[in-house]
Amino acid sequence: MAERLATQRANPYRVRAYRKAADTIEALEEDIADVASRQGLEDIEGIGRDLADKIEEFLRTGTIHAYEALRTPLPDAVKTWAQLPGLSESLVAYLYTRLHITTLTDLEQLVRSHMLRTAPGFSGSEDRLLEAIADLTRIRTREEAP
Repeated sequence: MAERLATQRANPYRVRAYRKAADTIEALEEDIADVASRQGLEDIEGIGRDLADKIEEFLRTGTIHAYEALRTPLPDAVKTWAQLPGLSESLVAYLYTRLHITTLTDLEQLVRSHMLRTAPGFSGSEDRLLEAIADLTRIRTREEAP
C-alpha cells in the first residue's frame, strides 16, 4: 500500500504509517492471523482501527479493496501524458487519481489556471506544455475524423 500511495503522492505521513506498520508486522514473532483471531491487531504499535480492518479484510478475502483500487491502471490516453514536457508518470497518476484530471481539456484548464506549477514534480514550461497539448489534441482529432 505504501508504495502505491507514494506513487500517487498521497500524504507522506500516511505513506510512512503504512511502511512502519509493515515493518512492525514483519518483525512479529506471532502469526498475524493468530493476533487477528484474538482481536489483538490494535494492540500492535502503529496499527489503528483502519489498518486493522484492512488486515482483517486481507485475512478473510486474500485482498484489500483499497489496495486494488490503487492498482487500477490509468487509461491509455492518460498514460501518454507522461510524454508531454514537464510531466512524469507519477505526476500524471497524481493528476488523474487525486485531482480527477481525466481529459486533455481538463489538463489544459489546469495549466492555464497556473495551478499545475504548484503540483509537486512539475518541471517544465507551461507554454511548452500548452503547445504539446494542442498538438496532441490536433492529432487525436484527425485520428477520430472519418
